[in-house]
Amino acid sequence: LVVCTTEESGEHVIAGCGELHVEICLKDLREEYAQCEFTVSDPVVSYRETVSELSNQTCLAKSPNKHNRIYLTAEPLPEELSCEIESGKLGPKAEAKERARMLREKYDWDDAMARKIWAWGPETEGANLVVDVTQAVQYLNEIKEHVNSAFQWASKEGPLCEENMRGMKFNIMDVTLHTDAIHRGAGQIMPPTRRCCFAAEMTGKPTLQEPIFLVEITCPQEAMSGVYNCMNVRRGCVFEENPREGTPLIQVKAHLPVSESFGFVS
Repeated sequence: LVVCTTEESGEHVIAGCGELHVEICLKDLREEYAQCEFTVSDPVVSYRETVSELSNQTCLAKSPNKHNRIYLTAEPLPEELSCEIESGKLGPKAEAKERARMLREKYDWDDAMARKIWAWGPETEGANLVVDVTQAVQYLNEIKEHVNSAFQWASKEGPLCEENMRGMKFNIMDVTLHTDAIHRGAGQIMPPTRRCCFAAEMTGKPTLQEPIFLVEITCPQEAMSGVYNCMNVRRGCVFEENPREGTPLIQVKAHLPVSESFGFVS
């Protein structure tokens, strides 16, 4: 459950499930494995970029040689669909016919649209889609790989704060391509596709999704006011209270934003 990456700057990024988890990993690293001191920055939370409505216009981007044009719109995916893509039920590894049937029946997708999903991203399995809704475009299949590569790049680093995108569907509305294959290579298709994805997101009321912990707190009745105070200060939201039968304890369930949970451990 721990992911370690090394940045170009030489710093090592350690990602874990929470502040306590990362602290334990660092303690083990310091005392058992590395056996040396190292400096640690404050913890950082990763957000996800998304849109809250359909783009208010179709976005256009031209290739550097001005011979190719790509038209895109972005729209939000339902939260349930995003979760099913992430769980793999509707991901790229799912059976194509079964996936198309589920999208048609459960999410009211058009049959042609359900069959024409070009890519998932980021990392080819995230909860963002590129869907081809064009009509009779020449040479379209020749640029499919370039469009998908640009989409992976764009969905990995969005325009708002260079975080991953999530829950977005990019519709390819139309494409104008040069007849000569040499004028529609990767260098002419990838940059405008990436810019167009960014523009489509920015015209669809972009927002950030933040990670939230599900917190379970068990405490006696007299401590409840303190729990509520603590939650309110940290933007938490209590949504369930269950008294434990035969004991003076109450079990509380709440949602707590991860960014507010730092310092909770100590």
